Amino acid sequence: MNEIKRKVNLNTLSEGLKVKYKGVLDLAGNKLKCYVLEDGTRVLSTRGMQIALKMTDENDSQTSGSRLGENLRQKSLEPFARGFKEAGDFEPIICYDEDGSKFHGYKATLLTSVCRIYLKARRSIHLSPRQRIIADQAEILIDSFADLGIIALVDEVTGYQYERERDELQNQLRKILGLYVLDKPLKWEKIFHWTFYKHLFRLWGQPFTVEVIIKPGFIGRLTNKYVYQNLPQGVLEKLKEKTPKSKKGNYSHKLHQLLTTEIGREDLKKTINSIETLLSISETKEEFEKLEAKYRQRKEFLYTGLGIRNEKRSSDEVKEKIKEDFDRKFKTLLSVPPQKDE
Repeated sequence: MNEIKRKVNLNTLSEGLKVKYKGVLDLAGNKLKCYVLEDGTRVLSTRGMQIALKMTDENDSQTSGSRLGENLRQKSLEPFARGFKEAGDFEPIICYDEDGSKFHGYKATLLTSVCRIYLKARRSIHLSPRQRIIADQAEILIDSFADLGIIALVDEVTGYQYERERDELQNQLRKILGLYVLDKPLKWEKIFHWTFYKHLFRLWGQPFTVEVIIKPGFIGRLTNKYVYQNLPQGVLEKLKEKTPKSKKGNYSHKLHQLLTTEIGREDLKKTINSIETLLSISETKEEFEKLEAKYRQRKEFLYTGLGIRNEKRSSDEVKEKIKEDFDRKFKTLLSVPPQKDE
């Protein structure tokens, strides 16, 4: 008997959650419908779980979910189920498919809990013939997903893993931007020195004059490309977004005025020093660009290893990790100090 589904208007839900992803999970030859709900909860079909555990078969006429409930309420299993019940996974979840069909499911982790309950009971008490069948099947199921874990399997077959990866990346980027970019600009201070521009102009064959330096076009493009774009991904775009322009199209303040003092500005200064070093030892623009490309790869590798992905780290721990890694990994590039302004 198929699970009973009742269609409702998805725009007027007062309870339950919508299905966002779904698939079919193959466990030891058993096909289980599985879902990821809009809040990220992974759910398995109640009837599919019953069949996989051999609590029922395809022709069973009992109401969906009743066999599972009956087995979990058996007094002989109570000592082994008590701890699992306290976790709250034994409560059914109201779900709505994309067509508005209402059905009940359980958290995917309940399947592993039920398997463990029966396996513990099999080691400790005498089971009835039906309970032994379920326990034997539980052992087969546990073996089938022990290596990957039920959550990973559900994510894979539903396609949710790709959105989860995108969400994790976005969370990482948001955290980095929070460490680098301020809401309001700080007081201006001199960050770029004349020597930086002097080396830059030399390689690009431009006369080194104040008139050329104050023109934003040429200098701005190169500064963004070789300095700001060597900061973490998204920082330059966020700085531009937060910096308003005048009617003439000029920024109201310098981009670096929106960088945080402890992280953003320190990284910017070290990046400027590193790029200036590469400019000073290059004979041609092409030679510099090859060196800069290697430097960029090195910084990208550094940013991916800062430990920012770990959501449990405190902001102070992340800041300390960034400082330590920058000081250690850029020591060689920064060993050649920039020349002082003439």
